[in-house]
Amino acid sequence: MDSTLTLPVWLVVLLALLSLALLLDRVFIPSVRWYLRRRINRVIDEVNTRLDIQVRPFQQTRRQILVDQLSHDEKVESAVRDYAREHDMPREVAQAKANAYAREVVPAFNAYVYFRVGYWIARRVARLIYRVRVGFHDEDRLASVNPDAAVVFVMNHRSNMDYILVAFLAAERTALSYAVGEWAHIWPLQTLIRAMGAFFVRRDSGNALYRRVLERYIQMATRAGVCQAVFPEGGLTRDGATRDAKLGFLDYMLRDYHPESDREIVFVPVGINYDRVIEDRSLLRTLDRKAEKRSTGFVIKTSLRFLFKQLRLSRRDRWRRFGYASVNFGEPLSVKDWCHDGGVEFARLEQEARFVEVGRLANELMERISDVVPVLPVPLLASVVLEHRNDWESALAIKTYALEKIDQLREQGAPIRIAAGACEGVLSNALTTLCARKMLEQRNGLLRAAPDAGDILTYYANSINRWRLQ
Repeated sequence: MDSTLTLPVWLVVLLALLSLALLLDRVFIPSVRWYLRRRINRVIDEVNTRLDIQVRPFQQTRRQILVDQLSHDEKVESAVRDYAREHDMPREVAQAKANAYAREVVPAFNAYVYFRVGYWIARRVARLIYRVRVGFHDEDRLASVNPDAAVVFVMNHRSNMDYILVAFLAAERTALSYAVGEWAHIWPLQTLIRAMGAFFVRRDSGNALYRRVLERYIQMATRAGVCQAVFPEGGLTRDGATRDAKLGFLDYMLRDYHPESDREIVFVPVGINYDRVIEDRSLLRTLDRKAEKRSTGFVIKTSLRFLFKQLRLSRRDRWRRFGYASVNFGEPLSVKDWCHDGGVEFARLEQEARFVEVGRLANELMERISDVVPVLPVPLLASVVLEHRNDWESALAIKTYALEKIDQLREQGAPIRIAAGACEGVLSNALTTLCARKMLEQRNGLLRAAPDAGDILTYYANSINRWRLQ
């Protein structure tokens, strides 16, 4: 007697999907995960043989473990209780907020993405747009930094290209962990940035619980020796001049620091400068309170028009890139030595006194950064043109003034790397750039500052105002 079992189509489909899900979960996904982990470990083993500062075990720890560790940190849990009491909410709700903040902050570092994908993109983009130059105040001292120390690169912030430029130039020495703002918190960019080891920061957040979670993550990463990159100014310079340091990040790193027992922290000053900052006019516009806020559509349309123009110039072989982009690494500062020399132990100071000491350290770092900001041809010519802004001058006269400035700068010890034999060609190209961007007006073969170019010329001249060009 035949017995036939008939099943509804929907049940067959459901069983097939469940079987597929089980197969993926038990066979395929573990195999793919094992394959990817093996490739990542190979990359780490390879790069660690040539890096001055190796990838730390903290960076290789599974992200979920770090999230759990951070959200259940003793000081975070104390902040959770205070937050719940202050806002009259159940502790579980406050804890869920802390968990969400931890997931937002903690990166998902992937060595393969960083050294294979990110480095390739950064190198191609930087070299496509600029002629990249790198210099060292004292390369021997930089190379002698304790490889087990927590190295923190502190740098001036002129452009969003800073992230790409420094990551590209530092990739032969270490893997950098950046703090990035809300601008990068969009899909799919945020996934790539997290994989590059960056962590997201709400820069103007006054939420005490969020600030505690961020503080504890920075302390965890610093104590684990993760190499970090920090912009003490807290944002892009609007007028081209170096801004005063904000103390938040530095204070997070130092408030619980014990020089006798904790891992050494070494700050490495980095000076960055460009012959052309891509966002220069947009940054200057933010200083104009009367300027109308531009819509997102206008920004997108303008950006696409700019990109199309550059592509068209490149096809005509008229695109000369945006001049030089230069990075100088300055003299490292050991926090342990600073504490020893000044008799300071940050962890034992009350908040007001601690901020005074952190401010002293921040000012010293900003001085060292300013000392190594590169003097480039366009900023140099901008300062010369401003000095003679009311005079019509020949191109030869402007270049002669610039050569005199170069001699003065070298006597002052300024970081200028223009070879004597190349000065004529370099200054001519910079002068061409100023004319092409309509910063100079021409009449009968003579040049002077364009009437409406005062702000943009000042913006570039301000980048080297550390040196008295008189």
